Amino acid sequence: MFQIDLNNKCILVTGASDGIGKSIARILMQNGARVGIHYNRNEESASELLKEFPETNSKIFQADLSNVQSCIGLWNEVLNEFDRVDALVLNAGVYLEHKVSETDADWFEIWKRTLSINLDAVGLLTKKGIEHFKQRGGGRFVYVGSRAVFRGETEEFLAYAASKGGLVSLGRTVARSFGKYNIKSFILSPGFVKTAMADQFIQTYGEERILKELALDKLTEPKDLSPLVALMCSGLMDHATGATIDINAGSHIR
Repeated sequence: MFQIDLNNKCILVTGASDGIGKSIARILMQNGARVGIHYNRNEESASELLKEFPETNSKIFQADLSNVQSCIGLWNEVLNEFDRVDALVLNAGVYLEHKVSETDADWFEIWKRTLSINLDAVGLLTKKGIEHFKQRGGGRFVYVGSRAVFRGETEEFLAYAASKGGLVSLGRTVARSFGKYNIKSFILSPGFVKTAMADQFIQTYGEERILKELALDKLTEPKDLSPLVALMCSGLMDHATGATIDINAGSHIR
């Protein structure tokens, strides 16, 4: 029998005010971690989450991850507040529709914004994390990817699929390249998850369309992913470094 012990661990979770990120931050704090709860706009939700676990001395941090200086500022603020980071959960992302029937300028604007948040920010925070972990003698990354990387996405979401493909390759490369520095890297590959981000799709196409794709009879929820992240951050999965874990209710099996 084992317990997930995250006491004395400092963990930054991007996109932690809603959806998957909020569920991840919550379970990390439930298990004793001090969490940097990153948000962009939803300060109220981030603050409410913080109030649930005052004993952890966690803190909220605002940053627009589409902005390079804001990314660097986020990292510096967390280090100044916590003095160290033991694990970095790179969850923040956008799922923006852009049909090929749009003008080149409009289509490419969505492409650039999607990659700036879903991949550029992840790359920059990965660099900062590697530098820090090498100095400290190790650390862990958790990358939240997507089944879109392995089965493809629908035609309206080319940028999303491309950004998540880059993220998954990055996570695997970090595992291979920096393992000797005691740096571990894991990738979650969710399918459709019932979050606010998914509401627009559900409202447009209906929940039944999604359920038809699944082997299970209910949609995946954020709470179905978060325990695995806690396990990855604890050190109990270190020999699975580089692994991609599919959590998609059997809608895509590799």
